[in-house]
Amino acid sequence: MYLPHIVKLAIFAAHACFAANSTYFNPVLPGWHSDPSIVYVDGTFYAATSTFLVYPGIPIYTSPDLIHWKLTSHVWTRASQLPNAGRDVAIQQGGFFAPTLRHKDGVFYVINVYLGGPSLANGSLLGTIYNTTNIVNSSAWSDPVYFNSPSIDPDLFWDDDGKVYVHTAGIKQQEIDLTTGKVSNPISVWNGTGGSNPEGPHMYKKDGWYYLMIAEGGTELGHRETIARSRHVSGPFVSNPSNPLVTNSNTSEYFQTVGHADLVFDGKDWWGLALSTRSGPEWEIYPMGRETVLFPVSWEEGKWPVATQVRGIMDGWELPPYGPFVSGPGPFNNDPDVVDFAPGSSLPPQFVTWRYPEDDVFAISEDGHPNTLRIRPSRANLTGIPGSTTQPALTGQSGISFIGRRQVHTLFTYSVDLEFKPQDLDQEAGISVLLTQLNHIDLGIALSRNTSQSDHPSQLEIRLRTEGSGTPNGTVPSSLQTFALPESCNAGGDIRLEVTAINSTTYMLSVKPANNANEKVVIGYVSALVVSGGSGPFTGTLLGVYATCNGGKGSGNECSSSGGNAYFSRWRYQGAAEQYSFTEFLPSTYGM
Repeated sequence: MYLPHIVKLAIFAAHACFAANSTYFNPVLPGWHSDPSIVYVDGTFYAATSTFLVYPGIPIYTSPDLIHWKLTSHVWTRASQLPNAGRDVAIQQGGFFAPTLRHKDGVFYVINVYLGGPSLANGSLLGTIYNTTNIVNSSAWSDPVYFNSPSIDPDLFWDDDGKVYVHTAGIKQQEIDLTTGKVSNPISVWNGTGGSNPEGPHMYKKDGWYYLMIAEGGTELGHRETIARSRHVSGPFVSNPSNPLVTNSNTSEYFQTVGHADLVFDGKDWWGLALSTRSGPEWEIYPMGRETVLFPVSWEEGKWPVATQVRGIMDGWELPPYGPFVSGPGPFNNDPDVVDFAPGSSLPPQFVTWRYPEDDVFAISEDGHPNTLRIRPSRANLTGIPGSTTQPALTGQSGISFIGRRQVHTLFTYSVDLEFKPQDLDQEAGISVLLTQLNHIDLGIALSRNTSQSDHPSQLEIRLRTEGSGTPNGTVPSSLQTFALPESCNAGGDIRLEVTAINSTTYMLSVKPANNANEKVVIGYVSALVVSGGSGPFTGTLLGVYATCNGGKGSGNECSSSGGNAYFSRWRYQGAAEQYSFTEFLPSTYGM
């Protein structure tokens, strides 16, 4: 890994200096962390973000200082919480939309809408409310209370009289019973300032005023936050004359699409979390998708809040002190991965699958293969087999044999070692840079379809696949290139597959024998445009491993051919730097 010679490095002191100069860097939750929601409870900040189709769903992060975030739990971790979740959604961005995290009387609540499943009889969307008193334990999150939601992005607000309200995109208000899910008829309470797609509402009560903050302008370059207030919970609401509260629309800033924000008070100061993309106004290449940024907010008594514009380097008043973290199984968000799949261990909590997985797809140190992750191949590959409408399992909706983690650094190296002995043509295993099923980059080892080639003595070949069918206007063509397995990898040992972000726009994919790092062979370079926006503008890139028989013989989504199991070991992810402006990078050791 190296930093490009054109990069200007910013070398700053570690977190100990924050209290003195109040300087920090965005994003504070790098990588795919859409639609952040935040609360402050007993000296700790808790945040939740959207996950759409991936499992486990809706991560909860904790931080004492708003800068260092530790994965604490997931809300959706078992099929019983929402049967068929992820499998009954055909679109690539369905599933768990925009959670709101709130705390009341010792209980944490997450409310959200599940989109893309069966429609309710009255045309409403399926709203879900989860709760827990033990937020560090994923299994402690309840099964949902369902409610009929008129739209997406539900918010929870408790009034002083004990009534509880839900606000949804539109902007509509309903009373709700949190025990039964019964809701009142929705009423419209504010139309925003005229921007498209008024959504993402959050209500706050301060100094006798009800403040209603929403996102407008769509989630692209016109995204912005606006706010209104009223003396009564249901309005009428009067718009802030200084709206928008925060936006980077119509600017040349590196951070764009700022919006879908939530505000929190730490007992001393107000802060805001919002989503943003590191794309610049060209909004073309941003492989980590929508990330979470932090901005200070000044909110004097009886007055309107005033937010600081979002940039890569932020200055403000003193940040909360760095202190002890709430316990939990997960790593810090920007930690490296050093995973060796030791016998008796579990899958790391930062690992996610695309849709809910079928049983027994993943196993650690089984089948006489210690220190490996065994993946049983799916008949569906990462895209889904074309023309598979008569066999729904092959669309990938029944699960894809893929598991990964978020890309959370601009510059990084990710590698795994693969033991793979396919017996039938088209059995394939490898690594992927995946945005959705319609936008991904794969580096795989497969049993060649062309058994007559003399330059394939082992009949194994390397496949470099670019799937760009989900990009707008077909700007990134899909392709499949095949290469002979390098001679150095023909000795029968494990093969190391590697992807490196050599700059902010390009991935380099390579192979080498696992026991000889000096024999690396670069297979190709692929633009990060492939995994930017496209079919997944709400999401972000995952890095992981897969196995498939590419629609071969089998029943449902399970391959019946032998020899297709893939065994992965020595999983490594190491970040090198974060880009925070058009020309400046921050070394990944900053703040660690």
